[in-house]
Amino acid sequence: MARLLLSISLCLGLVHHVASSGPVDPTKGFASLPLNQSNFHVQRPYDVPEDERYSFRHGVHKLWVYSSDEPHTPTSRTKPRTEIRISGYDYSSGVWQFEGYAYVPRGTSGVCIMQVFGASPHATTAALVVYNGSLSYYTNTVLLENVYDRWFQVNVIHDANASTVKIYIDDQLKMVAPGRGEATHYFKCGVYAQRYSSYYMESRWKGIKVLKMSK
Repeated sequence: MARLLLSISLCLGLVHHVASSGPVDPTKGFASLPLNQSNFHVQRPYDVPEDERYSFRHGVHKLWVYSSDEPHTPTSRTKPRTEIRISGYDYSSGVWQFEGYAYVPRGTSGVCIMQVFGASPHATTAALVVYNGSLSYYTNTVLLENVYDRWFQVNVIHDANASTVKIYIDDQLKMVAPGRGEATHYFKCGVYAQRYSSYYMESRWKGIKVLKMSK
């Protein structure tokens, strides 16, 4: 947990908050990979049934957790989470992209809703966090304000070869950041409690895709 929130102040000089210059198609040059419900492994508090923290209806994944919940395994010392861990597409090289439409209900705060997992010595390469209605890259840079109660598109491109991350919100480039070390990476989305979290945390996702740059 501490690693997820580890300050990236040492590399802030390499992080660029990009002023919007209009919408683009971040998926251009990428191929969408086959993905179905079998690729979605739900991590939830270990002592409750899956249907008490996750639902999938009408194409929408709904994930929720309480700050008083247990972690996802009895031996974990992390904070509570209910997340989709996308399996079948772990990678350590190449250029990969996550796409999805996110919805965060009013009141949810202090929570990570999307991760590029895997880094060295850190736990993650990228994390999108919601605090008080704003979506941020970790806790350093606001990407989008007033996110509550509306759908917004998220595209995160990780170039593992060049060690860079690009974050697009609603087809607008918002952030270019350095990678955080070589590792085996994969994508996650849902709710993962952070510091000063609300008691109830929820996010919803639809249209989830994994893409890889075409050669």
